[in-house]
Amino acid sequence: MNKLLKKIIWLIIAVPLVYLAVIWNKLPQTVAVHFTINGIPDRFGHKNEVLVMTLILTALSCGTYLLLTNVYRLDPKKYSPENKKRLDRIAFVISLFMAFVLCLIVYSTLHGTMKSGVRFIFIGIGLLFCFIGNYMHSIKPNYFAGIRLPWTLENEDNWRKTHLLAGKLFFAGGLLIAIACLFTPDKASVFVVLVITFAIIFICAAYSYRLHKQQKTLSN
Repeated sequence: MNKLLKKIIWLIIAVPLVYLAVIWNKLPQTVAVHFTINGIPDRFGHKNEVLVMTLILTALSCGTYLLLTNVYRLDPKKYSPENKKRLDRIAFVISLFMAFVLCLIVYSTLHGTMKSGVRFIFIGIGLLFCFIGNYMHSIKPNYFAGIRLPWTLENEDNWRKTHLLAGKLFFAGGLLIAIACLFTPDKASVFVVLVITFAIIFICAAYSYRLHKQQKTLSN
């Protein structure tokens, strides 16, 4: 990731705080601070709660970005430096997504409803899966990112084949989530996201274990 993007990301992470500062005087003293899955407010509190939440989530976004962009320094695997650029890009997109969600939350607090926002969040999750899927096949063995199972970490061929499959599943699954959530009700969208996510994880784990058993049989 070039130097310009590395500077821009801090502006992106700060956008929710700037947005909150701009609308602060427009917020009533009591605002909606929690919403149901349908986007209807079910708890109200002082607007200072929104400020605290925004600060915490912004700090979490900063921490996530710094962790992903520096985790290669901690990884003992020999391919760690090769993963740096890939993890930098993933960290950038995850931080962008988190900033988007946080801005949506602040916007919903101002308007007292999140009915349209829930759908956008689910669609964003699908697109995030698609992006990650594009990088899955090229991530080298490491202890921090990817399908980190005992048999993938101990066998490079297992890791490579598992992540080739994972890349395809994440992309296809993410695309399916994004399209499905355009047309399904919010409650059904939760079901769609959970089912597809668990299906991807299960298929990848089962495939990887099957490879492990086959490789173990051949070696004996």
